[in-house]
Amino acid sequence: MFCAISGSTPTEPVISPAGHLFEKSLVTKALKETGLCPVTSAPLSADDLIAVRVGPGAKPRSTAATSVPGMLAAFHDEWDALMLETHELRKDLHAARQELSHALYQHDAACRVIARTVKERDEARAALANARGAAGAAAKRGADAPAEAMDADSNDPKRAKGGISAEALEAMAACGKELQKTRKSRPVSDLLAAPDTFAAMADKPSSAPCHPTKCKGILCVTANPLDSNALATAGADGSVAVFDVAKGKRSKQIAAHKKRVKSAAWCGLNVLLTGAADGAMKIWSSATGSCAATVDGTHAGEIVSVAPHPTNAYAVTFGADGAWAFHDVQKAETLCVVREDDTNYGAGAFHPDGLLLGACGADGVSRIWDVRGQKRAAELTGHQGKVVSSISFSENGYYVATAAADGARVWDLRKLKELRFFDGAKNAETAVAFDKSGHYLALGSGVELSVRAVKKDWEVVKQWQAPKTVLSLAFGEDARSVFAGCADHNLRVFA
Repeated sequence: MFCAISGSTPTEPVISPAGHLFEKSLVTKALKETGLCPVTSAPLSADDLIAVRVGPGAKPRSTAATSVPGMLAAFHDEWDALMLETHELRKDLHAARQELSHALYQHDAACRVIARTVKERDEARAALANARGAAGAAAKRGADAPAEAMDADSNDPKRAKGGISAEALEAMAACGKELQKTRKSRPVSDLLAAPDTFAAMADKPSSAPCHPTKCKGILCVTANPLDSNALATAGADGSVAVFDVAKGKRSKQIAAHKKRVKSAAWCGLNVLLTGAADGAMKIWSSATGSCAATVDGTHAGEIVSVAPHPTNAYAVTFGADGAWAFHDVQKAETLCVVREDDTNYGAGAFHPDGLLLGACGADGVSRIWDVRGQKRAAELTGHQGKVVSSISFSENGYYVATAAADGARVWDLRKLKELRFFDGAKNAETAVAFDKSGHYLALGSGVELSVRAVKKDWEVVKQWQAPKTVLSLAFGEDARSVFAGCADHNLRVFA
């Protein structure tokens, strides 16, 4: 006896009053959609179905497994999958060997440096012992030391920058004027996900390994605005991965920094910027995985965010040392450094027009800066002494979302006031991200992830539970998927 819908032997058979046999799961789904019998089109409900009691037995084989050619085809598919998995394992093994070789080289270099330092220390001690009798010379050296220190301070490259050039200011002004002019007429994609689309998404995400298993978290996820198929992730292990959205797997892995990479951002179609705990910003070619240039010596501590300007010719880095720096990407040169004496930064981003900056402080205050004048334009206070670790501007230019351990807040930049507050898990990592259209806001707090519809009074349209703590978020094309970087080496895809 076969199911009237699938044509296969049912595992949980039921009979309709008309005498037709169905698989219970299939006919129940059909009744929920139409309320009619799939065969007779007569009104039918789930309560009208009569269960058929059958004895336990082995499930019938699938059609493909009932013949020798079908079994051979199945074995062939299994062999192909096994070979692909073996190939991926060999690639990971090769990467691990390279990392081990690099670590051994670093250890050898460190031993050499230590030996040279010990030798220089012994020589300095001997010279000091020989010079004890020359008290006058020693006094002179002591008097000259402060002057030398002042000269060294004045030549400090972290302070002596030429400033933003007139050419850069003109380019930013022209770009900002054009973006402001076209914002209201900016078309919304016909394929943009509707709230019902989110409700129909699966409750559990798919996982894609993007970093070595030793990675303790994906700290940044960034989608390429010029290529919807490219996504970049930054890991706590110092590596950066380029993810192929269509294939659902990593396409390239880059050993970017020796310390954790806190931020990555696309600056053009194939240009990727990374900022790490070593205080350096690196410029990469995503096509070849090679480093085109390194901008170092600007920050005294970790770079927490890298933000490209809409022209893709400039970028700003935000440091945990309380400084933001303006860089010329093409020349790999720092043009301007602005330091804060009263706070350190936890995150930062460009306004969509490229004329304002959002710099989030460790004191819970988010500062809005005028880039051209390097002056504070406004302050957003609300997070109670918590490090603001995430910021996202809406493409409409009016809203900005910030997140800290006490929750997430949405601000109206026109009135400089708090518009919404979303409570999160207590003292948990929190992340926010607007989609490209500005219609949706993704919020991650602990293991909870939700999407809110901006034009539906910030109503929650979908909520998930992630396997690990959510550290970073990004929307896919037309907001039809949400990517989450969690506290392990896997990228989670909610779609």
